[in-house]
Amino acid sequence: MSSALRRRVFGSDTLFDSPAGSEPPTPRDGSPERDSKGAATTTTSTSTSTKPGSGSGSGAASTTKTKVIHHRPKKAKRKNTAIFLLGGLFGIIVAGFFATSKDFIGFPEFGELSMDSLLNVLPPGLVKDMRDLVNGEKDFLESYDAFSVGLKAHAEGLTAHHPMVMIPGVISTGLESWGTSNISRPYFRKRLWGSWSMMRALVMDKDTWKKHVMLDRQTGLDPPGIKLRAAQGFDATDFFITGYWIWNKILENLASLGYDPTNSFTAAYDWRLAYPNLEIRDHYFTRLKSYIETAVHLDGKKVVLTSHSMGSQVVFYFFHWVASPTGGRGGDAWVENHIDSWINVSGCMLGAVKDVTAILSGEMRDTAQLNAFAVYGLEKFLSKEERAEIFRAMPGMSSMLPIGGNAIWGDLTSAPDDQPGQELTFGSFLNFRLDQNWTTPTVNYTLNDAMSYLFNTTEDWYQDQVKGSYSQGVAHTTAEVDANEHDPRKWINPLETRLPLAPSLKIYCFYGVGKPTERAYYYRPPDPGAVTTLNMTIDTALTQGEVDHGVLMGEGDGTVSLMSTGYMCNKGWKIKRYNPAGAKVTVVEMPHEPERFNPRGGPNTADHVDILGRQNLNEFILKVAAGRGAEIKEEVVSSIREYAERTGVKEEEGEDGWLETLRRKI
Repeated sequence: MSSALRRRVFGSDTLFDSPAGSEPPTPRDGSPERDSKGAATTTTSTSTSTKPGSGSGSGAASTTKTKVIHHRPKKAKRKNTAIFLLGGLFGIIVAGFFATSKDFIGFPEFGELSMDSLLNVLPPGLVKDMRDLVNGEKDFLESYDAFSVGLKAHAEGLTAHHPMVMIPGVISTGLESWGTSNISRPYFRKRLWGSWSMMRALVMDKDTWKKHVMLDRQTGLDPPGIKLRAAQGFDATDFFITGYWIWNKILENLASLGYDPTNSFTAAYDWRLAYPNLEIRDHYFTRLKSYIETAVHLDGKKVVLTSHSMGSQVVFYFFHWVASPTGGRGGDAWVENHIDSWINVSGCMLGAVKDVTAILSGEMRDTAQLNAFAVYGLEKFLSKEERAEIFRAMPGMSSMLPIGGNAIWGDLTSAPDDQPGQELTFGSFLNFRLDQNWTTPTVNYTLNDAMSYLFNTTEDWYQDQVKGSYSQGVAHTTAEVDANEHDPRKWINPLETRLPLAPSLKIYCFYGVGKPTERAYYYRPPDPGAVTTLNMTIDTALTQGEVDHGVLMGEGDGTVSLMSTGYMCNKGWKIKRYNPAGAKVTVVEMPHEPERFNPRGGPNTADHVDILGRQNLNEFILKVAAGRGAEIKEEVVSSIREYAERTGVKEEEGEDGWLETLRRKI
């Protein structure tokens, strides 16, 4: 029956695996083994029969039958059925299994809905949309020459030159369970993030899934009895789920130049962890340092680092850690001796404004970095309170809280990236309408105000985790920057610390522009009588003028604001105190020009995630990897440099023109 349903929706059974067969019982750790109704299960011996006239070669085939006896309460009805849970476009997976009618996991969302009528009550067009997405992605993949960019570059004489290390962004790395307690055994070595197993666990066993993905509130590490670890190797980040590529296209093109596991490496990490805990629990930075040193020793050439999104913050933190006497103890010369180039793809160097609303109320215009198909699943099965709870229990995600405060993001009167004729300033970050039935703040909030409100209304354990790991301020003097080199809390913040003392380091900033990106919000109190722990929620009923469902849109790549991806590359790292060695920074902005019928935007998309498949981005990465990055020419099409001049971050006296003078001397 489940196969028939899959064929009805998707046209084939290829997307989903059937449930695995029974395995021999293993010893338990003391807790009783039960099914969903507490009934015991016994397996009897097997019998074998031979059916003549079938099989390959021998003319006969053996058929093994296993008789399973279920001891149920007397009133239990024996009725085979299946639970069908939607997947694909909206992040719900088809999961079918046979059980008695009393074995169903309780889903109040489904009520008494039977299998026969389930498809009839789906949102109109959902099944068609799911089929179109799957078929559209399949058709696109079949028509796409996966290695075309790499083969063209190879024909032009480009070959593997520098060892490559790739650092993925937030949520890109799959997380798999290695726990052996009773609660974890069913998921042993299964990915509870970044696979269809995640979707199935989320829908069918949500509480257990939450216990696995949420870190301990006090330590920020594994909860007792839980052990979730980042998947390793290229498989960790090539696809998020089957058919939804992330790094795969870059890997295909690198392979065309001669890259393989001997000269390239994906430095996957558990993005839930606060950066200090990446080293405490997983020794992540020690392992990364060791791999880079080994690559340089074996190949005789310095390494190229390629990072995406949050991965760029991880790289910046690593630069400080590796040089620090309390970290990697490599000294100031380590980066100069080991790193040739840093390719910063869509790096959220100054955070992401949507991180504030995700943690404050479990909301954002979109959810994390996933497309719309995942949003439906989260809204359906995870309330706002649960989403906020999960985000807060992942301190790594709080590294993307906006950096720079009002100096970067503006105040109640104006913001650097306000547009001519714009009615509402982006600097008014959280806004409130007046209503006689609402109790709301009497004034709107700037980003500084919003951050204060966030910390004043969240739990003490969350404040301790974030304030003990990160800082969002601005250092206005060289003396402050130098002092901050000894404070690990400042190491993710490029406005409080400097680039490494590596004059030959080359930085390439590639990021998308031209896709509307959330920049400010309207909030309101929860509905009267609503059972909620949240003090505020996005005012989705407000769509007026520049406001769309409570969200005010600005410039960016659809996920991260242009002020975050572009400020440091175009202005900040041209200020002496932030780049004292004068590392060269090359900027290429990529306009968002998606193909209308391509589900991922096509070769000219600039979407925050889909840009990893963009044609000219892959061409640039190959050039840098092949040692020909000098051929890349700057291209800035947005107004980011004008915005940068309007910020409250200024050069010190005597800094003006220092970079040009330094380069003339070199």
